[in-house]
Amino acid sequence: MRSRQIRPLAAIALVVLLAATLAACAPAATPTTAPIAAAPAAAGEEPPGGIEADPLKVTGDIVTAGSSTVYPLAERLAERFQDEGYSGNITIDSIGSGAGLERFCVTGETDVANASRPIKGSEVESCQAIGREPIELRLGTDALAVVVSKENDFIASATIDELAAIFSDAAVQWSDVNPAWPAENIQRFIPGTDSGTFDYFVEAVFDDDKAPHLNAANTQLSEDDNVLVQGVLGSPYAIGYFGYAYYAENADQLNVLAIEGVTPTNATVDDNSYPLSRPLFMYADAGVLKAKPQVASYLHFVLTYVNEEVESVGYFAAPAAALDGAREALQAAVN
Repeated sequence: MRSRQIRPLAAIALVVLLAATLAACAPAATPTTAPIAAAPAAAGEEPPGGIEADPLKVTGDIVTAGSSTVYPLAERLAERFQDEGYSGNITIDSIGSGAGLERFCVTGETDVANASRPIKGSEVESCQAIGREPIELRLGTDALAVVVSKENDFIASATIDELAAIFSDAAVQWSDVNPAWPAENIQRFIPGTDSGTFDYFVEAVFDDDKAPHLNAANTQLSEDDNVLVQGVLGSPYAIGYFGYAYYAENADQLNVLAIEGVTPTNATVDDNSYPLSRPLFMYADAGVLKAKPQVASYLHFVLTYVNEEVESVGYFAAPAAALDGAREALQAAVN
């Protein structure tokens, strides 16, 4: 699990220079906490009714958890919220969509759930059981990336049927899937079962039957996408899948496969021709938004600036209508 607590104490370089002073006057940070510098808020934006839009006027802490896929985008936007004046702390735990929705809907310990899949009916019922009604906010779109090491010289594309064989107990060696491929064991690196990425892949490739996927030999699961990246890099016979941002960050060492002859790009995600594109979400609750107005301000900020950050992180913009719908849903919840 990765956890990030974004705090408005000072820039990292300044913290290094003034460590002794800060140690005496600032709260102790956890090992995974990095301080982020505060900066003047962007001028000229009028707040909508019920939501404070100026980060300089927002106080109070915010707790979020969920998808490792959404994590880089959430982290980027939280840092920007802090940079523009927010004076509280934002915690972002990368634990998988399922685990994040459990914290949001079962224990109620978080203010926002980050998810790389839509919330399930059973999770909605869990939310309702603790008095929460989840509000779905569309952030962007991910192209799930199926990747191999650049040392792999035998596979550049795959069909959905080939993916089902490669990632299942139907094949042990690459040659079991295609006789032209090497008689070498397939080494599989896949997200953990709490991951929305895992859920999505099982639905898209295995028609919701996860047993063949989990029963495949030489399969390593991890909720940490960076562990999966390193696993794939370790062998020319390894293969894995994760959110596109993690491929983009390591594109100099990884090859992304075309699926059904289609490579993930802005154009193929926009026109839905890439078969493994999927929406990214944050989930909120009206009661939390009213009890903790800083959460509403944060989400308003996220939905205002997400399109300025989404592609630089490695994802793709949501359709304009979906983003407009998210803004309207947030406003309606606060009012």
